[in-house]
Amino acid sequence: MELKELLKPSGRFALECWRLRDPVTLLRLRDKSGRYLPRQLAWVENVHNIVTNEGLDSILDVYFHNATQITTWYCLLFETDTTPAAGTTYATPVFTECEAYDEATRPEYEEAAASSQSITNSANKATFTISGSKTLYGAAIVGGGTNGNTKGDAAGGGTMPAAAKFGSSRAVVDDDVINLTYTIGADDDGV
Repeated sequence: MELKELLKPSGRFALECWRLRDPVTLLRLRDKSGRYLPRQLAWVENVHNIVTNEGLDSILDVYFHNATQITTWYCLLFETDTTPAAGTTYATPVFTECEAYDEATRPEYEEAAASSQSITNSANKATFTISGSKTLYGAAIVGGGTNGNTKGDAAGGGTMPAAAKFGSSRAVVDDDVINLTYTIGADDDGV
């Protein structure tokens, strides 16, 4: 029996966009009395991802072949209308990464210990403070190599285990805050 028939990793991205400014005028949101409002939930996206062949090979190599474990993972958003596939890699991502956020580097994926056959960063979501008007189409997880935390890096020799295109494009404007949760699970199909 092949291992891929027994172990089925799958993941899901959950994103929330919190808005401070009107997307048309870019003025700060106010209530009817003219008082400034706190950030308002602009949109939510929940999407299943593809676990790339590069990611599957990495899991197998680390677990069964004594390869070096990647200890720090990073989250990214992308701004091109492309769909990641099994052959998507860190070096050939098939999309253009969004770099229009205030944080100096890609936000770290800070996961909790595995529980019930899944790992998540829901207690410590990755945060992007958007710095311009953009249209977002998806998200991914990357790590390893020499520049895993560097925005836009595709040459650092890293690994992209998972990526997903959103169900529909998502507009963001300056000062929007995107909170990204990623959950990956591994199920035994019982065979």
